[in-house]
Amino acid sequence: MSSGSHKPPAYWFDDQPPPVTSRLLSGLYAGVTGLRTRLYERGLLRRIRVAAPVIVVGNLIAGGSGKTPLVIALVERLRAAGWTPGVATRGYGRDDASQPLWVARDTDPTIGGDEPVLIARRTGAKVRADRDRAAAAQALIAAGCDVVVCDDGLQHYRLQRDIEIEVVDGRRRYGNGRLLPAGPLREPVARAARCEFHVLNLASDDEEGNPGTQPGFGEWPMRVGTDRAMPMLGGRPQPLSALAGQRVHAVAGIGDPQRFFASLRTHGIAVVPHAFADHHRYEAADFQFGSDLPVLMTEKDAVKCVPFAGERFYSVPAQADLPEAFWIGLLDRLPARGMPA
Repeated sequence: MSSGSHKPPAYWFDDQPPPVTSRLLSGLYAGVTGLRTRLYERGLLRRIRVAAPVIVVGNLIAGGSGKTPLVIALVERLRAAGWTPGVATRGYGRDDASQPLWVARDTDPTIGGDEPVLIARRTGAKVRADRDRAAAAQALIAAGCDVVVCDDGLQHYRLQRDIEIEVVDGRRRYGNGRLLPAGPLREPVARAARCEFHVLNLASDDEEGNPGTQPGFGEWPMRVGTDRAMPMLGGRPQPLSALAGQRVHAVAGIGDPQRFFASLRTHGIAVVPHAFADHHRYEAADFQFGSDLPVLMTEKDAVKCVPFAGERFYSVPAQADLPEAFWIGLLDRLPARGMPA
């Protein structure tokens, strides 16, 4: 059963011309989003300033680009610097997105959303899921947080922000450069110029050895490393290198499943790929592969798949690695702790 998200059209990321209907709808979308942006810029729609710094992590294209590993790394780095970060998120894919919710490490992903549950498990930070990011930020501050990390909130203009971080998929970039639905863009590419930081999620070398895209001027490279497999039913982790030369079933229901498959291949693993839609709701039937090979999946998928997990099911954690200069520059932009934002 799908969660409602679908594989993006092929023409978003190749040279095929979009259908005429999509191009016409794209023009309508451009008009509506442009009007909304102008209303906020002119103060006709009110922005809410909360009593703590707000860091927004987002992207311009629909779908994943590596935001979650960066949010996790950002929360950990802020905590190491003495802050008490909280995460505001919409919680895409929740059963009832209309209800605000505190998401904990043991929250059912169907109730809390797969990414919020993953963030809560990995960081132990307070996570508030709410379609109204401003209300989520206010709840986090009331709960003792002194800095808010807004996950996937670049287009949520109602919440005033201090720092915007754009995450760019190094392999797919901005696709065909068109707005939805003719292309993957939520906003025009020019919107990126208003972000303080641009993080390029570098594509891993694929099985043919073709290098991933390299960062351009003003872009900070982010490598998302995968080096171990965690047994989903408990037990000691093992290095991915221990699976070199073996065939495995690789499961990914993320924005770009090929990125996960490529990361496993860099460890010499023979991947039998199983790509699902982003935020896919798994059922036991999804794992009837017809062979007893190990099953490796992303952490985001694993939080939803424990009920179906067998002895040979493994979660593969991802760790974001960025240059030290990026963290120094970001922390320098924050006010001194205890000072108003």
